[in-house]
Amino acid sequence: MRILVINGPNLNLLGRREPDIYGREDYASLCEHIRAHARRCGAEAECFQSNHEGAIIDAIQAADGVFDGIVINPAAYTHYSYAIRDALAAIRTPAVEVHLSDLQKREAFRRLSVTAPACIAQICGHGFASYTMAIDLLTGKNE
Repeated sequence: MRILVINGPNLNLLGRREPDIYGREDYASLCEHIRAHARRCGAEAECFQSNHEGAIIDAIQAADGVFDGIVINPAAYTHYSYAIRDALAAIRTPAVEVHLSDLQKREAFRRLSVTAPACIAQICGHGFASYTMAIDLLTGKNE
């Protein structure tokens, strides 16, 4: 099973950006954590990060028929990118939306996700484990 992990804006700043919210480990550590967990599940994970909405949309479209699942953290685009939502809805590849922090315990504007309805699930508030839980869901390891 091949899984594409898409990370949106500012996730490249993990470890430096608001560490009390997002943790102290950097983006490279997140990617290694994801790849290691995927291997334990008998899967392969590829990490992609962009601060640009169009690049994220291109990655989603290109994943269709190439990857078996998508784990996506749209970051700030979660709350207003109908273009990312439409890209997720347009492909056959199942996607799970993840967030390091619990959106429901954050600022009011962060509580709404316009992208989650195009995904099979949303997992929030578990730090790096949000990603591993999504991989477990996609690979069937959580059953």
